[in-house]
Amino acid sequence: MKPSIPGLCALLTALSLVAMPMAEAATQHAQSTSKSAKSKPAGKQSVAKNQQKKTAQPKKPAVKVTIRKKGSVSSQAIANARQEVRVSRAVAVPSTLERPGVQSSAVLVVNEQSGEVIYEKNADTQVPIASITKLMTAMVTLDARLPMNELITISEDDVDMLKHTSSRLAVGTSLTRAEVLLLALMSSENRAAAALSRTYPGGRDAFVRKMNEKAQQLGMRGSRFYDSTGLTPSNVSTPRDLVQMVKAAHHYAEIHQFSTSSEYRFISNRNGREMVYRNTNPLVKSDDWDIGLSKTGFINEAGHCIVLQATIEGTPVVMILMDSQGSYTRIGDANRVKKWLETSPYAKLRAG
Repeated sequence: MKPSIPGLCALLTALSLVAMPMAEAATQHAQSTSKSAKSKPAGKQSVAKNQQKKTAQPKKPAVKVTIRKKGSVSSQAIANARQEVRVSRAVAVPSTLERPGVQSSAVLVVNEQSGEVIYEKNADTQVPIASITKLMTAMVTLDARLPMNELITISEDDVDMLKHTSSRLAVGTSLTRAEVLLLALMSSENRAAAALSRTYPGGRDAFVRKMNEKAQQLGMRGSRFYDSTGLTPSNVSTPRDLVQMVKAAHHYAEIHQFSTSSEYRFISNRNGREMVYRNTNPLVKSDDWDIGLSKTGFINEAGHCIVLQATIEGTPVVMILMDSQGSYTRIGDANRVKKWLETSPYAKLRAG
């Protein structure tokens, strides 16, 4: 016998009255379970998950990922970029009578006049030299005796297509060769250094060839140059070779003047605005230093570098500090070497 329509309606109504409380109870139970699961301390797992963990294969340790912060280069990124560099990361050590306690990985400090080695660490290790390259660029440019008042215009060919570094020296900017050389040495302007090689007689190939010839003439047997900027890590040398380059560069009056200038201003021919460039080495402005030559450098593969010629305690000294972890570390190392030379009887004896 089929149920009547009034009977079905009564049955459905009764079922809905029973189901609604049950659904509400189920929902409340699910929410309670979810909250209790969230409130459990980290590390506790359900029985089912523990059972799965027992039967699962052991996992390999997770790879540590270092997040690159804005405006900085992560230590992990630097480590990955230096796989071919044979210099181990230096550990900070305290200064003693026998050593200045520097953190740079490859170091050489010598008496410029006598050649006496005052302090060395990994002095014969070949390392990328970054913008220290520009000292050789300056010597090759000056050796050519090109007109220094000739105008050079920055072109697209001078833009860095290797590492895509930025530059405030816009394409179309016209400066004299002397000004271009000044910006390359003082502010380490890559487009300026690129323009110097591009406008050399015979072009960049001839310029790079002259760089390597000059290195051989100076006895820099462990040095190779492939460009005028230092952006390529293929530009390599040793601290002992770099002493020879610094000593030779110090004889050029223009390199002495330009590399130790603290600031230069000019009006851009492109927009009529004043452009201000400053030295990448803040020590040139310090009254505590008597610096005759200065050059800084940085690419990931080379770390932060600085080379100096300075007179300390009446002694002309060449200081090579390669591959430090930060721009402030290289400045700190230079100050540590200076203080060590001024206070350590051992250092004074070695310095002559």
